[in-house]
Amino acid sequence: MTPEEIRLQQDRERTAYWKRWGPYVSERQWGTVREDYSRDGTAWDYFPHEQARSRIYRWGEDGIAGISDSRQRLCFAIALWNGNDPILKERLFGLTGTEGNHGEDVKEYYFYLDNTPTHSYMKCLYKYPQQAFPYTQLVQENQRRNKFEQEFELLDTGVFAENRYFDVFVEYAKAAPEDILIQIEIANRGSQKSTLHLLPTLWFRNIWAWNPNFDQPFIKVVQSDTNFSLIEAEHSTLGTRWLYCEAGAELLFTNNETNYERLFGVSNSSPYVKDGINEYVVNGQTAAVNPNRIGTKFASHYTLSIAPGETKRVRLRLSDVQTLTDPFGVEFDTIFKTRIAEADEFYQRVNPWTISEDERNIQRQAFAGLLWSKQYYHYVVHDWLNGDPKQPPPPSERKGGRNHEWIALFSEDILSMPDKWEYPWFAAWDLAFHLIPLAVIDPDFAKLQLDRLTREWYMQPNGQLPAYEWAFSDVNPPVQAWAALRVYQIEQKLYGKTDRSFLQRVFHKLLLNFNWWVNRKDVEGNNVFQGGFLGLDNIGVFDRSKELPTGGYLNQADGTSWMGMYCLNML
Repeated sequence: MTPEEIRLQQDRERTAYWKRWGPYVSERQWGTVREDYSRDGTAWDYFPHEQARSRIYRWGEDGIAGISDSRQRLCFAIALWNGNDPILKERLFGLTGTEGNHGEDVKEYYFYLDNTPTHSYMKCLYKYPQQAFPYTQLVQENQRRNKFEQEFELLDTGVFAENRYFDVFVEYAKAAPEDILIQIEIANRGSQKSTLHLLPTLWFRNIWAWNPNFDQPFIKVVQSDTNFSLIEAEHSTLGTRWLYCEAGAELLFTNNETNYERLFGVSNSSPYVKDGINEYVVNGQTAAVNPNRIGTKFASHYTLSIAPGETKRVRLRLSDVQTLTDPFGVEFDTIFKTRIAEADEFYQRVNPWTISEDERNIQRQAFAGLLWSKQYYHYVVHDWLNGDPKQPPPPSERKGGRNHEWIALFSEDILSMPDKWEYPWFAAWDLAFHLIPLAVIDPDFAKLQLDRLTREWYMQPNGQLPAYEWAFSDVNPPVQAWAALRVYQIEQKLYGKTDRSFLQRVFHKLLLNFNWWVNRKDVEGNNVFQGGFLGLDNIGVFDRSKELPTGGYLNQADGTSWMGMYCLNML
């Protein structure tokens, strides 16, 4: 076995938790159904991008190239400032469903370059303009265009003209399951010297605002000298972790708390709030950060002057070990080289056939995209509908609105997302398709996804599977049995393992789902399926999940065909 396969085995057998930390931070938590507590379900408007820097999330976190533990208690991501933007670049920007002439659309350039199933090595690239990011121009121009016109992209604004941008490479390598080396390289692609403010950020997801019995964690300075700074992060259930920061940074602390004064015109319970570091760096408000250097959100502020064509490197290390005396010594580079070589060996094992380097690179980056798109997904419908003890009660209309039939759904898992910005939520039939390539590199994770989806805290008692958070009751093609069978066959072919117990578990659960399908009666009793979002996405003239605008009913040939396929897969 390759070293990566050994790590997968150790994680499967629970002898080493290599998957405890991974790229589980979403790229967009704002504008999601989970964060929507509005009366009428207008998720995009209730929590817009403009509020994200100042307002805490209820159900997760977001960031750029972020990582977290598998319960997303502690998060790490990067923030950037080019000296011209009105705000820190802490999260990816894009248009909402109502702003884009073709719906929601991320307006950034970032690339998933590498990743392994245990996240022992990860690499991504973000391209950051040196001029002011054109937030307003992107919104206004796309709103002006109709649906028949091309989208107005970030490149169209001219902000990348003459290569005036930074390439920001973020790499992670695990020395051990709880010892994560972080390397950030920034290359100036322009023709003039330019300054970049780099702020690697460590913060706790705010759980204490909702849970009256939860002890608030803290982040504080333990050591700061000419060698490195040592930051301690203590959490009642996660334990203590230490972040080693390369010397030369300004240490900034605030709290992950909502800035009520900015958003709602009422006083804050703490002078140090979520956007405190933004206010300090961008607007020079020195009182916005805690001089006592303690809080629940921390950033190590590096001011880098980078010449044309020059690349500068910043190193950090997130560890469960406090006593590292030389965290950035020779060992640091050696571990990176070793993990990269092991990733090469693993992917050569996955695909030993002779193909071109371009084809191999395309396949590897495709796998990287799948693995970077893992996300901590948390959504408890009962709590979402009824509200939290320490918060105002949600509008009563919600109890008859979106997803009210799914009161038993309880999701808190690492799930495969269709896209962590445009679709940062699981979709039952999308997920089934993800599992086919995932089974090639990590059949354990692929099987776990189907196991989760068919558990009683996801599936309805009548056998219906949740579609997606915008409408869990929507009906999508029943492809889960096909996916289960293909995952089983792929694991058998590539790894020589036949996991019949997995097939049995999923088969019994899918029998419930199959019965739910066959009990959906059509008007004339001909067993012809009627109603459901069963075609390709976004091509229907009308929504087939709802009543026809013309009245009457629709016999769906594809629905009946899907059921024929379902029968064959189950048999």
